[in-house]
Amino acid sequence: MEAWEKVYIDGEAFLQDVHATPGCIACHGGTPETVVKGEAHVGLAAKASANPQRTCGSCHPEYAELARTSAHRLLPGYLEVLKERGADFTNPTLVTAYNNHCTSCHASCGDCHISRPSALGGGLLAGHQVKKVASVWLTCGGCHSARVADDYRGNHEGIPADVHWQKAGMACTKCHTADDYHARGHGTRYDGDPEPGCQDCHPEVQPGTEIAQHDSLHLGMLSCQVCHSAGAVKSCFGCHTGVDDQGIKYFRTEGTEMTFKIGLNPLQSPERPWAYAPVRHAPAAPGLYDFYAEGLLPEFDAVPTWKYATPHNIQRNTPQNASCTSCHGQDALFLRAEDVDPATREANRSVIVPPDRLPAPLPVIPGVTAPATEEGG
Repeated sequence: MEAWEKVYIDGEAFLQDVHATPGCIACHGGTPETVVKGEAHVGLAAKASANPQRTCGSCHPEYAELARTSAHRLLPGYLEVLKERGADFTNPTLVTAYNNHCTSCHASCGDCHISRPSALGGGLLAGHQVKKVASVWLTCGGCHSARVADDYRGNHEGIPADVHWQKAGMACTKCHTADDYHARGHGTRYDGDPEPGCQDCHPEVQPGTEIAQHDSLHLGMLSCQVCHSAGAVKSCFGCHTGVDDQGIKYFRTEGTEMTFKIGLNPLQSPERPWAYAPVRHAPAAPGLYDFYAEGLLPEFDAVPTWKYATPHNIQRNTPQNASCTSCHGQDALFLRAEDVDPATREANRSVIVPPDRLPAPLPVIPGVTAPATEEGG
């Protein structure tokens, strides 16, 4: 967005919005007793919803309470993983690094309902009108672009869009409800039951149906995305943080790659019982915070860098399910030790598929070819 577009307030439209009634000061504060600009702006909060109890909560107490503990605002998954990697949040150096580089991703009410998230540079969505339903491509898609929105809309060359977008134009809110956005912050986003789950809308895919490959073996061993992800997704490698000579905080990665790898399920549980699931590489690196001090993540190897993934590029027919031999005997589909940087192999030991757990090639019977699966099942 152009700089002026980010702050332009459509006075005519905004004055018709019920949120204009309290006036600017009610939300943003300031010192209205003076007309001197510098003095008038004392106490002004540009991002009013950073304190949801005082602002949004004055009219929407139930949402303000949700915002106080929401996963989008607290990002508990980041904190949990950093602690598992040995992060000591009583160490002021680590706290400085975390505050400089991680808290910018935290989202308040206004980051979805009024503007683009601050992490993306902000910018009013509709001249300061408060949108009850967020603009999903500027908000959800803005923060979850490379790992969700680009997959979903088919922005990667040669890989089709998700069938739910391609055929039905379904927006994020069709599957992810307001309860998901306002969910209480605890653990990672994969805690609890898979929500939404494929079988919520497709109960007919249970074992014993007309789709031959949906037998108890395959459905018990493989997450749906193993067979129905249409192709590679973006993996990021080697994130490093720092502050440049002008005091600007930065992230730098060693690169990104399009990958499709099936690993041992790193989150195997009663809710996710599958032995295999797609994995993609997160940008975490042992030297993530080395700019500030070495050794701030002393237990880095406690958590894999190849993470459980739910690719948003679902298709019924995919390269993996074209025939039985599209998976059996195709070792390159699976995350093997040689696919992993030697420096992080120990961290990924629980995810790497050892040779004895690779699906064996099917026996060759003279004159018989392996059958294709039924309609890509």
